[in-house]
Amino acid sequence: MTDSAFAFGLGVGTHNSKGQWLEVFFPRPLLAPDADLVAALGTVDSGAALEQSELRKLKAALSAAGAAEQAELAGRLMDSGRPAVAVLLATDVPPANVPEAYLKLHLLSHRLVKPHGTNLEGLFGVLPNVAWTNEGAVDLGELGERQLAARLRGELLEVSCVDKFPKMTNYVVPGGVRIAHTARVRLGAYLGEGTTVMHEGFVNFNAGSDGPGMIEGRISAGVFVGAGSDLGGGCSTIGTLSGGGNIVISIGRECLIGANGGVGIPLGDRCTVEAGLFITAGTKLTMLDAEGMPVETVKARDLAGKSDLLFRRNSTTGAVECLTNRSAIELNEALHAHN
Repeated sequence: MTDSAFAFGLGVGTHNSKGQWLEVFFPRPLLAPDADLVAALGTVDSGAALEQSELRKLKAALSAAGAAEQAELAGRLMDSGRPAVAVLLATDVPPANVPEAYLKLHLLSHRLVKPHGTNLEGLFGVLPNVAWTNEGAVDLGELGERQLAARLRGELLEVSCVDKFPKMTNYVVPGGVRIAHTARVRLGAYLGEGTTVMHEGFVNFNAGSDGPGMIEGRISAGVFVGAGSDLGGGCSTIGTLSGGGNIVISIGRECLIGANGGVGIPLGDRCTVEAGLFITAGTKLTMLDAEGMPVETVKARDLAGKSDLLFRRNSTTGAVECLTNRSAIELNEALHAHN
């Protein structure tokens, strides 16, 4: 055991009838736990369910190491009788099992790491597809029997979705945010303080907003939006999972993507994309000078990451034009103060 580690978490979760993990809740995950705590853990079988005796020993060791909050949590897990697990990641390696995957998703939603701040390689292969119900996570192979059992009790088993990822707010509600429709923010999303996600907004895992920000469009996996930016209704960003390949798309500070617009290139700060206009890497752009006269034609990828640009479509010719953006947007401060 080394004297340092990448992350640690004590969690409580759900097993299927075969004793396999479906999901895990980590209420107090730690990034870079101190050496005394790591030493107190001894050898942790990361991902294995803890027996009562193991939890008892773990509680005593954590208490002796001065990790009072973690020791108290171990005691509560011991008393609950629910499946409990301890995950210690010595280094930032890809998740090898469900508990390790959930710990990494929690690190993101707890704002302990930002998108692309932890190795999620192979995540989809690790996470099981689960029925998320009013009785918690249910194995898909056991769903029919659970539905029948509920009906025979005169009840209804409500299945809200079938997915590998649960909604974030059933695990983490970060401070200072508003989420109008909680099902549209997945666990593993990063929402900075002051972020507002409206009803049609969506934030995938390993993606998010630095805050403050107005999100009425889609933040796809891998995309991060800078402070003070506004994603208009129905707009979209190309993520790394579909169409974006390995290109990391980001939106800078104080940007505006108009309603039903979108981007497939990284934007710098103070950029504006006209409503209804989707900029992909191969989009041909007519560059305009200060007098609005054409200078040259470039592809959008040539402007990736550059600041102070305005993208618009010429209503007469239909050409996509780019010129210097002289006016950055300003968000309503009162609207994004979510105290």
